[in-house]
Amino acid sequence: MDEGYTVQLVLAFGPCLLVLPVVVPLIDWQSTTFSRPVIALICFGAIALFPSVLLPSSPFMWIAGMTFGYGYGFLIITTAMSIGMSLPFFIGSAFHSRIHRWLEKWPKKAAFVRLAGEGDWFHQFRAVALLRISPFPYLVFNYASVATNVKYCPYIAGSMAGTIHETFLAIYSGKLVQSLAAATSQGSFLSVDQIIYNGIGFSVAAVSTAAITIYAKKALQKLQAEDELV
Repeated sequence: MDEGYTVQLVLAFGPCLLVLPVVVPLIDWQSTTFSRPVIALICFGAIALFPSVLLPSSPFMWIAGMTFGYGYGFLIITTAMSIGMSLPFFIGSAFHSRIHRWLEKWPKKAAFVRLAGEGDWFHQFRAVALLRISPFPYLVFNYASVATNVKYCPYIAGSMAGTIHETFLAIYSGKLVQSLAAATSQGSFLSVDQIIYNGIGFSVAAVSTAAITIYAKKALQKLQAEDELV
């Protein structure tokens, strides 16, 4: 199984494994301690600021998903992510030379990153979107991208396009955790309909993640081969 695909599945559905000992008390504490506007602000702030200090923000995406669902949850996550991907881009610009030297230690990965800085607007947009979908580490790419000549507009547009599927996965996993936690707190089990619904949803999400990741890796390799011929 592809390493990047496995990582994405763990990030998306890992919280389901923590339902009994961790998530149920967390949901109860959250609902009795904070109001929905406060939860929205906490999730927004964490998703927007954590990537700049190389901290994962996925747990707050799950919370946003289980609290606000696909509508408001999607708006909160995507808006915060746009800030979370922009801040490292501008901060990293001040350390362009140092980041460039750091990338030279991993020439294969650096070759893919440099694709983002080549060609016209659409080429840069496409390369960034594919890199976001591929197994290349999300937090690392936020800073590594400044070592290329990529412009901000195709960088942020490609980043948003390339992370839409992860946003929906995060929201879905949050809703799945919420339903499991609700059943656990009531001392019952999921109904047959819920099991079938969640099973189908998980299967569709897993297959989609695999297909998107594999496509991105192949498209990046093709894009790199085309650039080498130029």
